[in-house]
Amino acid sequence: MADEPQKSHGPIYKDRSFLGMLVTQFLGAFNDNVFKQILLFVCIDFAAGKREADLQGLATTVFAIPFIILSGYCGFLSDKLSKRNLIVTSKVLEIVVMGLGGFAFLSGNISIMMAVLFLMGAQSALFGPSKYGILPELFSEKDLPRVNGWILMTTFLSIILGFAISGEIKEALNDDLWKASYICVGIAIVGTLTALMVRKTPIANPDAKFEPSTLIVNSETRRLIFKDRRLLWTLVATSVFWTTGGVVYPNATNDLGIKQFGWGEAATGRLAACTGIGIALGCLVAGYLSRNRFNGKLVRLGAIGMFIGLILMALPSSSPTTIAIGVPGAIIGLIWLGFCAGLFTVPLQVFLQTATPRLHKGRIIGAMNLANWIGMAMAGVYYSIWNQIFAIEGLNVPYNAMYGAAALLLLPLVLFYHPESIDLSDISSEQND
Repeated sequence: MADEPQKSHGPIYKDRSFLGMLVTQFLGAFNDNVFKQILLFVCIDFAAGKREADLQGLATTVFAIPFIILSGYCGFLSDKLSKRNLIVTSKVLEIVVMGLGGFAFLSGNISIMMAVLFLMGAQSALFGPSKYGILPELFSEKDLPRVNGWILMTTFLSIILGFAISGEIKEALNDDLWKASYICVGIAIVGTLTALMVRKTPIANPDAKFEPSTLIVNSETRRLIFKDRRLLWTLVATSVFWTTGGVVYPNATNDLGIKQFGWGEAATGRLAACTGIGIALGCLVAGYLSRNRFNGKLVRLGAIGMFIGLILMALPSSSPTTIAIGVPGAIIGLIWLGFCAGLFTVPLQVFLQTATPRLHKGRIIGAMNLANWIGMAMAGVYYSIWNQIFAIEGLNVPYNAMYGAAALLLLPLVLFYHPESIDLSDISSEQND
């Protein structure tokens, strides 16, 4: 049995590990999304130039596949090995992958770009279970909601900021995209240095044995998940959330800005970045209101709010180059979607970290990543199917209708997922019984 981790009990903003994790995961997610979004813009150009199908859905799926293949094993590693060492290792790998990204853009070969995107997903799959699994080992239960609020807020902000910056980079370096790798490699180096600020915690389960089912979800982890229906439905809810998010960002928003509004990549990136304002507010509000409890009411309100926002974004206009709520309405709508996403996801993340036994935390978070990225892979397929349907000659479906297709995914959660609030201390007591 591993020793209990030494948790911080002082203000989180004075904790070097908190600051290190915050900056490390922000820079990593930013890097991933800069490369991914530039590649998606390249996919749009490729489709327009070759008069072939839009490859955005394929790119979304390619990025998700490593998470599906590796999440189970990476969760196992985060239980058996030092989470802090795995975090540092993943950041070193990020430096290598970002360097390969420069070669991919220099080659101009979209297949090589997709291969690097796959490697980027593999590096992130290694980082994920340790990133989320180490938080409850570093911080007390009373601080965990606020810590997750900050971590998720900066994660989403980095994604949205990555979208915005990538548009500027694409327009500025259109014929020399490989130069962007200098920036990405530099960011990866800084992220590696900040990862060293995170203190080590005891290895959760050094005696964990590998078995083939670990590559997906091992039998013991499956039993734990199916034994606790709250845990099971939380995993389902987060997977549906990320499936919906994978349709909306960046695919539907790219289509709205570039194809419907007729904007360039930079303006479209700034449109997507509007969501970051809402996400920042939503995550902070959720972290504050959750305090020392899983707040089921916030989850319900977040799901309903996202559903309403998606429907409003999908309403057609008499003009094919705008939407019913107009450009100002689209900006407000995307901010609203971000705010509701923050309300929805922070309590679920806190619950997953608290409701899982310490010896199996990494593997259950690996299972969560697996479920989420199966959802993201399906988002690419789902987007591609609807894209083909909307493109049928004679239908004249506006591009913003994709938001309505995304709303359909959320409808079951709105109707049937109504989790009850519970104190985190009660959840921890259940795990210790």
